[in-house]
Amino acid sequence: MRKQITGFSNPTVKYLRSLREKKHRKAAGKFLAEGLRLLTDARESDRLPEMLVMAEKRDPHPLLSELEQAVLAKGGEVIETSTDILAKITGKDNPQAVAGLFAEFDTSLDALDRSGAKIWLVAQALRDPGNLGTMLRTGDAVGAGGLILIDDCADPFSVEAVRASMGAIFTQQLAQARWEDFLPWLRADVDEHGGQLVAASLRDAVPYRGAPYAAPCFILVGNESQGLPEAYEMACDLRVTMPMRGRADSLNAAVAGAVLAYEVLQSIDPA
Repeated sequence: MRKQITGFSNPTVKYLRSLREKKHRKAAGKFLAEGLRLLTDARESDRLPEMLVMAEKRDPHPLLSELEQAVLAKGGEVIETSTDILAKITGKDNPQAVAGLFAEFDTSLDALDRSGAKIWLVAQALRDPGNLGTMLRTGDAVGAGGLILIDDCADPFSVEAVRASMGAIFTQQLAQARWEDFLPWLRADVDEHGGQLVAASLRDAVPYRGAPYAAPCFILVGNESQGLPEAYEMACDLRVTMPMRGRADSLNAAVAGAVLAYEVLQSIDPA
């Protein structure tokens, strides 16, 4: 169905705008993604928006036309509106010409196929949505299976996290769990599926270069300011240390995850 919206007070505009707040996203089970690149990544990952919102004055693009037709063919809604109203919806002064409304994914551990990839990223109490999006993007880059969020992390479906993921929110599997649920899940059927838990640490750690990584490898990073709790580190199968040759005593959490992910990739699946 197609329709045009011209007023800021339209109920659909108010509804879409409300999804910028976590409580409204959770209540609706929906989130927003903006930009043709992100929406194209979604379509190529077999995820179509339920609603497509497009600026009236936009440059034609074949990918956008294909996306529009795919949404309509699946019974979705296509809305045309002004750039000002689109800016109101997305919260950006210079919004992309298109945004999509998606249903949130199943983020349970049971939905993951742990045997489907050699590398997985795990983040504990990650608070910055930009770091979360960056970790999703890193996972996509190294061919990881996905990102598992442990304890109280930033909302992966926030506008900021989705934007920072550069489309990886659609290409990576995503799960959310408490530590007390994650660890038994990881250790269950270990003989059949395996699952090495690795963290950067200073406690009984070995150099990260040349460490004995094993697939599937679950790379664990901690909170940006507090790091990992000691009990979480001690539960790991392998703890590695990265050299800090300057005045900084640690790396950004997402950066540390990326450095470690590429070292693991080189070790267990060299190109």
